[in-house]
Amino acid sequence: MPSDTRPAVRRPFTPVDFQLVLLRRMADHNPDLVDDARHELGASLHDMREANRRWQAMARSPRGRGAASRYRSVLGAPESQAARRIGDLDCEALLWRLPLWPDLRFEVLLAPNGAVWNEWLVRAPGAPAPALRTLDDLTPWSCTVDEAARAFAPARPLEGSAPTRWGLAFAAPDGAVRRREVVAEFTWGLLQRTAVRE
Repeated sequence: MPSDTRPAVRRPFTPVDFQLVLLRRMADHNPDLVDDARHELGASLHDMREANRRWQAMARSPRGRGAASRYRSVLGAPESQAARRIGDLDCEALLWRLPLWPDLRFEVLLAPNGAVWNEWLVRAPGAPAPALRTLDDLTPWSCTVDEAARAFAPARPLEGSAPTRWGLAFAAPDGAVRRREVVAEFTWGLLQRTAVRE
């Protein structure tokens, strides 16, 4: 009997795959949290690596969709979209719900020409923001870039160590009265770790 030479059908890239892409980058700092989240999604380490490989291939393909179209094709229609003004710039904010982080939304900011300016996790509209008062409150995955910057203003943005990473430098009380200089690292907009400058 002749063997079946039809090409393998590649399954679609789903919202679960996209969440695995976010987790893959976070695994460098918080492997235990990522393992718990990956199990919640019913995914293996291989699934996470494969999702990341496929996402990178889509992003780098010369025939690929633009970033905004890629998000729509993977995540579906945004939960909400609204015009937003940031400084002197007008943009459009698209928000998607991701089951792993029910109190957050994945936000994509689009320039007037449709180019993606920013893509990260933000607090969902109406969801309560965390109480951030001291260093002890800055636990992994507890807050977003914007929330930390507001809670410990003035915060200074820092260049991230890799794409999808951001940093903030600010002063925060250490639980006593003393204020400490802190560097906070974020991946996809979500806090991953802090370091105190001695």
